[in-house]
Amino acid sequence: MLIVGLTGGMGAGKSTVAEFLSSRGAEVVDVDALGREIIEPGGIAVSSVVDRFGSSVSGADGGIDRAALASIVFGDEEQLAALEEISHPAINELLDLRVDGIKKPDSIIIFDMAVLFESQLGYANEHPYEIVVVVEAPISDRLDRLETQRGVSREDALARIESQASDEERRSVAQFVIANGDDLTSLAAAVDELWSELEQLLASKQY
Repeated sequence: MLIVGLTGGMGAGKSTVAEFLSSRGAEVVDVDALGREIIEPGGIAVSSVVDRFGSSVSGADGGIDRAALASIVFGDEEQLAALEEISHPAINELLDLRVDGIKKPDSIIIFDMAVLFESQLGYANEHPYEIVVVVEAPISDRLDRLETQRGVSREDALARIESQASDEERRSVAQFVIANGDDLTSLAAAVDELWSELEQLLASKQY
């Protein structure tokens, strides 16, 4: 199998590329969704988060009150780091379980993840990604998408984008870059080309 880390900044179109790859046969694992799963009722990080941040973050359903937790860690680097020390290993544990559950040995597995460059998610685990794909788009397009599709103001969207890794930083660890500045037809064609490259890499396992 071949494991690919797929990343990109807010509004770049990473999720759309993940959907295209899935339609071509990739096994896509949504890493952000795993981050929510670990603190849902019965989640593997619930007790550790409560131990670290107190009962105020406990939800009535037995999970973690995400809003209460966010109010503690937002804007506080020390508290955020403490949360990541708990959450990232837990997410990596679930990632390994997802990979173990994929039975086809010739699968191309996509880790769809926002913070690839900034963390060891999907890498400091038993089944790490081997290839990095970065999705990029002009800043004006990204702001337009975030405003029209997610209802995020341009000012807030720009602040969030600037808090993330830059395109240059992501590109420094990438083997492939997908430009998403045109229409969906052009993006689909770029994904087709990427998929062909990934299939060749899977066949050769020579990077």
